[in-house]
Amino acid sequence: MVSIGTVARPHGRRGQVVVNPLTDFPESRFCIGELVYTKNGTAITELRITQARFQGGRPVIGFENVHSITDADELRDRELRIPESTLSQLPIGTYYHHDLIGCEVVTRAGKSVGVVTKVEGPTALRRLIVVKKDRVCDVPFVDAVCVSIDVDSRRICINPPVGLLELNEK
Repeated sequence: MVSIGTVARPHGRRGQVVVNPLTDFPESRFCIGELVYTKNGTAITELRITQARFQGGRPVIGFENVHSITDADELRDRELRIPESTLSQLPIGTYYHHDLIGCEVVTRAGKSVGVVTKVEGPTALRRLIVVKKDRVCDVPFVDAVCVSIDVDSRRICINPPVGLLELNEK
């Protein structure tokens, strides 16, 4: 299963929720009739979307059997997931976030930078959040910096401009 969003909060009194999308395809992922899954403890729940619209760039959706603000509030902060098998094939040179998370990042010289823990930002400004022990740095996810990506080997080779890794340390 892969995450496509998280429930931010209830919206209104009739069981709708606002979703923070984690997908580049929110219009096709959050549409009427689609199934999403959520986990509460060890229980996995299937939710069918019955209402969908966008407000402020975020989906506002309703689910079958979620009819009140109380029902909707129980979904707060839950991840919405779909089976990985339902994902579309991406064009060469593009990646799903879950393909990048967990990849080791190394420089062309072979120095380990860390492991990708998160992918942030809109498409044109996307960056990899790379962690090594207690050090966190942002690596721009652009061709000029990320020179090779091998998701099968879980490795990303970068050619950072002078000072980039030190500049972005948090």
